[in-house]
Amino acid sequence: MLNDGHEVLCVDNYSSGNLRNVEHLLNNSRFSVLRHDIVFPLDVEADQIYNLACPASPVHYQRDPIQTTKTCVYGAINMLELAERAKARILQASTSEVYGDPEVHPQPEDYWGRVNPVGIRSCYDEGKRCAETLFFDYHRQCNLEIKVVRIFNTYGPNMHPQDGRVVSNFIVQALKNEDITIYGDGQQTRSFCYVDDLIEGFSRMMNSSAELTGPLNLGNPGEFTMLELAEKVLRLTRSKSKLVFMPLPQDDPRVRRPNISLARNKLGWEPSVRLEDGLKETIAYFRKVLS
Repeated sequence: MLNDGHEVLCVDNYSSGNLRNVEHLLNNSRFSVLRHDIVFPLDVEADQIYNLACPASPVHYQRDPIQTTKTCVYGAINMLELAERAKARILQASTSEVYGDPEVHPQPEDYWGRVNPVGIRSCYDEGKRCAETLFFDYHRQCNLEIKVVRIFNTYGPNMHPQDGRVVSNFIVQALKNEDITIYGDGQQTRSFCYVDDLIEGFSRMMNSSAELTGPLNLGNPGEFTMLELAEKVLRLTRSKSKLVFMPLPQDDPRVRRPNISLARNKLGWEPSVRLEDGLKETIAYFRKVLS
């Protein structure tokens, strides 16, 4: 956005982020950072708002589930109120978790999902579902220009070393030659989208015609088992780590893969970075962090 000449205000409460990730931008006169939690109202000027706030890792969002729900719900309300006052277009980063443990595979946007509303993941799953509801109600009632994208597993440089999600877990464990933790039998699947591809999808969605509100899946339709991912990481890191198997966490989805037909048709978007290439970049980043 800065390269395109925009002024950018980055708002973060640093619950899971780190200022180091934007240090290289701090001397840019068109970039500024505000420490703020969107659970509380925010009064700034903006033409476009990307609401990405909320820890996305089970380790992080289950640490304080009440705050996670507040971030999803109060945060969405406050950002929608800001968009209404500023007459801004607003994009909501929703999640594939709205599909829960799906009975339909791959998951299209018109699938309503299978979510446990009282489980340990529900603070995030139901919080994001409620945020989608709020976005569409503000769109219908207040004529707000909204964009809702459902993000599938994303990875890449600048992930937190203790992120708790599978890509960072496997890479950090492998680089330390520690046991690689596989939950269940390792046959559950995920689809992994490199961060650069995701950001390209964000930009295309935000700048698409007003009629395209979403929800719209953004993710990589390539599907891998946890065992396949572990084997790739072991090979790329040349690690001596061993695989160890642990019980599957409660409500952990068995399969996850996006149907991205809508993104292809409406945005001309699909991922271009192969998993192996993205893993190499991510491994290089974690080597630097751990050293």
